Amino acid sequence: MAVTTLVALAFVIPLGMVVEQLVRERALSEAERQAVAIAAVLSVTTDPAAVDRALEAIGDSARSRVAVHNLSAPVGQQRAQDEDISLLAAQAATGTIRPVVVTVSGGQSYLEPIDIGSWRFVVIEVYVPDSELHRGVRGAWLTLSLVAFGLVIASVVVGDRLAAKVVRSARKLAGATSALGEGQLDVRVTPSGPRELADAGESFNVMADRIAALLANERELIADLSHRLRTPLTALRLDAETLDDTHAGKRIQDAIAALEAEVDQIIRVARKQTTTLDCSDTQGCDVSEVVSERMKFWSAVAGDQDRECQMIGVDQPAPVTVARSELVAALDALLGNVIRYTPQGVSFEVAVSRRKDGYVAVRIDDAGPGIPDPERALRRGTSDRGSTGLGLDIVRRVAVAGKGAVNVGRGRLGGASVVILLADAERPSSTSNRFGLVGRLSREPGEQRRHSLLRRS
Repeated sequence: MAVTTLVALAFVIPLGMVVEQLVRERALSEAERQAVAIAAVLSVTTDPAAVDRALEAIGDSARSRVAVHNLSAPVGQQRAQDEDISLLAAQAATGTIRPVVVTVSGGQSYLEPIDIGSWRFVVIEVYVPDSELHRGVRGAWLTLSLVAFGLVIASVVVGDRLAAKVVRSARKLAGATSALGEGQLDVRVTPSGPRELADAGESFNVMADRIAALLANERELIADLSHRLRTPLTALRLDAETLDDTHAGKRIQDAIAALEAEVDQIIRVARKQTTTLDCSDTQGCDVSEVVSERMKFWSAVAGDQDRECQMIGVDQPAPVTVARSELVAALDALLGNVIRYTPQGVSFEVAVSRRKDGYVAVRIDDAGPGIPDPERALRRGTSDRGSTGLGLDIVRRVAVAGKGAVNVGRGRLGGASVVILLADAERPSSTSNRFGLVGRLSREPGEQRRHSLLRRS
């Protein structure tokens, strides 16, 4: 709009000035015509009475505006200064015969010297009032201003329509991008708007198609790899059934059954035909209940290795929005790391606390050597122990899905301490979590309640 206004002013102001100049020139031309008419009379006679009668014959306007100076008797009303008239006559006597325009009260006067013979000069004065000098100028300015205003309004309307078209296309593309980011893989856009936006829309559709294809291939690959695990699992089940009906044999059979169930679940999820990425589960779980259940298995394993293990704070409910299967996977990954990478006999504990700021904390501490580089340990696929390096990454993704965080440090038992912070399902936090808050979880008073002491009997 600003540019259009400047362009309109750039045309309106010069045009208005040209109109004003044309009106002035028109009025002075009329004065010159009247002066020529009087000059024709003076070429015949210089009698003031005859000149006066000639003015009456020309019209009332001539009689009221025309004056003749330097005659034996003045004719008409003088408006110019005596100095201007005398100067013009003197210049004419020296050979410089040219008309001049001087400013007088209420307008301007056109002065023209006339040679009446014998180097005698009279000066014809034609008065032009301001009304004649500016006749129609105000109307012209008003018309030009209205035209300029109309042009500005029209440009604003047209620009708004064009901008709305561009903005509409950009909003559609932005909305589709957000929807794709939220997992709606079937979202597509109809390319529209300027060429650049249309090209971006086409590129977006191509990208969305490739993402859907890559995701489908990944799911099939996961399903195929998971299906290949069934053969060794079947062999393990047959071997486990040949074991004596001992406590250890029963645990092995239960572990194999649980593993088969997990593999089946992976295959079902991977091959589920859906166009929406849903990485969350609307049904949450109780952290205390999940920890108690999983510790029944891991406490037995710890007992076989002469490890002390404890549960803290599981006597109170601690609801979170994370799916039960996801939390089980995270706990198993952490406790499995403790069993696998710490010497036999090293104790560990699992603590659950429901914080007042709207978070539920799960802390796993051990008395082992600890993790020398926590930041490196949280990177996906990175491991110093020869493993796949996915265990802590699983924990991190569960924490992110639960709108929380994960922190790795050194705990009160002297070894590694991993704290998972998850949003409380019943009283969510009003502020986002910061990793700096997590380090104090191991020293909260609420976690000092020992629920049970599990030893090998």
